[in-house]
Amino acid sequence: MTIETTVFTFQISNTFEEWAKIFDSPEIDEFHKTVGLSPLYRGKGLTDPKEVIVIHQAEEGVAKHIFSDPETIKNIEAGGHIYSTTKITSWLSD
Repeated sequence: MTIETTVFTFQISNTFEEWAKIFDSPEIDEFHKTVGLSPLYRGKGLTDPKEVIVIHQAEEGVAKHIFSDPETIKNIEAGGHIYSTTKITSWLSD
């Protein structure tokens, strides 16, 4: 099993505090556990508080698969994440 670290950067339509409250909720925590995602970090930009970074770890390919599912995208956008602004990079440590 190869572990992949996936970095998401994106814009939000609400405040970081509002977005983080949803991201940190028990429901989202349970979702992450169910799909095998481990959130490592989330933060806002120093110069643009509407720019957010989230770093997840999971088995290789899991994060990209989860975040390309239309139902997941709908739920992500409901929390203020502007999905069309999302940039994804993936990293492996062999």
